[in-house]
Amino acid sequence: MAQIGIREPIYEPGEHDWARAQGIRIIYMDEFVRRSCEDVMLEARAIVGGTPSYVTFDMDCIDPSMAPGTGTPEPGGFTTRGAQAMVRLLEGVNIVDADVVEVAPPFDLGNLTALAGATMMFELLRVMARGVAANR
Repeated sequence: MAQIGIREPIYEPGEHDWARAQGIRIIYMDEFVRRSCEDVMLEARAIVGGTPSYVTFDMDCIDPSMAPGTGTPEPGGFTTRGAQAMVRLLEGVNIVDADVVEVAPPFDLGNLTALAGATMMFELLRVMARGVAANR
């Protein structure tokens, strides 16, 4: 399992210790920025290998300037374009299910978050459909 784009400022020291002890790879946003999107996604692909995988896309990973309608907005997130590129790099992963979470309509301005969330789900479904077509 890999978590990508975690931002640190609001977390308690040691909050992620349990996850690391379970073998979860946490790629913080600072590390993501230092590396290329392609490099990070190659690592994520290597972690899951060919095993059936579940992808959950948490909308609060996107910067609140582009997706303000979440329960936990935090500056310094991905752009919507960067998030699309990241999801597209999952092509070839054996994704068996996926979801998009953390869209909070009461906090959304101009439906920006809803549109971004629908776009991320479209990207995930497109990657999954290509995987199904390739395995026919």
